[in-house]
Amino acid sequence: MNDTNSHDVGVLNGLIKTTIDSVNGYRAAAEAKESSQFVAMFFDRANEREDVAERLQEAVTGMGGNPEDDGSLLASAHRTFMGLKETVMGNDEQAVVSEVERGEDVIKAKYESALEDNALSPSTRSLIADCYTSVKQGHDQMRDLKHGLQGQ
Repeated sequence: MNDTNSHDVGVLNGLIKTTIDSVNGYRAAAEAKESSQFVAMFFDRANEREDVAERLQEAVTGMGGNPEDDGSLLASAHRTFMGLKETVMGNDEQAVVSEVERGEDVIKAKYESALEDNALSPSTRSLIADCYTSVKQGHDQMRDLKHGLQGQ
């Protein structure tokens, strides 16, 4: 593996960890609040993020690297989403959505930081930009949902 591939693999593996943490956070929110009106939305977002992680994993494999296949216990997104466990025990859907949206801020920032990495190959940057579109849509959906609930 050349130096460019090595750098690209490292960046992509970091994004994979964060994306898997996001998948786990959405699933935790959906499973803990099975009576919520947002369960289907949370599961849809989890599935979408899983697809993003798989695309990144395929790219890492294509570069000759070993793709991450699990989230990181130390990732800030994971810590953020773990706040959901405590929040969802209550009945406050607004608090759950706020926690999810906070996790969305973390993953969005990670993708934005990766996009600013000038050492990435053009093909890796293009893949990240494409995946970022999905991440940003999820972020914006949760942000709008949070603000809509605050207005009620």
